[in-house]
Amino acid sequence: MMIYAVYLIIAASVVWCSIRASEYVDIMEKHTTLSGAFIGGVVLSAVTSLPELFTSLTSTMLLDKPGLAIGNILGSNIFNCAMLAVFIIIYYRSFSSFKISKSHITVTITVAAVYAVLFLNMAGILNIEYFSINIASVVIVALYIYGVFHMSGENGAEPEPSASLGKLSLKEVKRRFALAAVGLVLLSIILTYLTDGIATRHHLGEGLAGALFLGVATSLPEAASTMMLFRLGSYNIAVGNIVGSNLFNFVILAFADITYIGKGVYDYSDPKTLNLLIFGALANLIFLRLIWNRKVRLRWLCPILIIACYLAFLLI
Repeated sequence: MMIYAVYLIIAASVVWCSIRASEYVDIMEKHTTLSGAFIGGVVLSAVTSLPELFTSLTSTMLLDKPGLAIGNILGSNIFNCAMLAVFIIIYYRSFSSFKISKSHITVTITVAAVYAVLFLNMAGILNIEYFSINIASVVIVALYIYGVFHMSGENGAEPEPSASLGKLSLKEVKRRFALAAVGLVLLSIILTYLTDGIATRHHLGEGLAGALFLGVATSLPEAASTMMLFRLGSYNIAVGNIVGSNLFNFVILAFADITYIGKGVYDYSDPKTLNLLIFGALANLIFLRLIWNRKVRLRWLCPILIIACYLAFLLI
């Protein structure tokens, strides 16, 4: 029972660091000319994805279990979509009237393209290696650069003169944001070892263990920060955090493949990994439909369908 208690304590600490990071990001957005799309889609998403980065690298480089890495990334992405759908339902009225950044649509399309790359990789079409680097990893990195280019191209609003920093200077806010990021890194490494121990104890497949224990735990930063940003009304940063994190997660998978000395991380042998790929891609397409044309009838059904995709992965 001790391992589960430690797991819950570490997971709670991850949530705390994430909430602090989201509060500091909201302050920075109000006091800089950076757009909410860029801050949420690049800055915050990179920080909240640090657990995925270090757990995936630990899974491959230290534990030699690539199945944990791909299960972690795919599980994290579909969990992110499900959590965003929950918050959209809770704050549906105010969210529906909010103007979503065009770059979020572009990034969501880019994420869909990455899912297509993984399907082609699984089919053997994009499963060619050069110098132990899978061609799929190269394409994924190129797609990420394309997505970041679009997010960074948006202009931000002028700093709000009335916005208060409280007792903290902007420099202090940035310092505390960096400390929260370091905390997430250290906690994520501990989470990986705990997950491996739980998976070994219960004889769980790497894909399932990665999706349930790593995928959910490493997605807690995105969930906690998105919840806080929805409460603050910073919908652009919140949506950017999720779609940017999902795209960044795929770069983590590519980076894990590049640094892994083995057969590669694109391991689809676990049946749950295939389910993650299918339902994750479907959830992403439904979300794209939700933000592409928000005047469409029955748009309230989209978040419900996204949650259904996550439940389908768990049950099938």
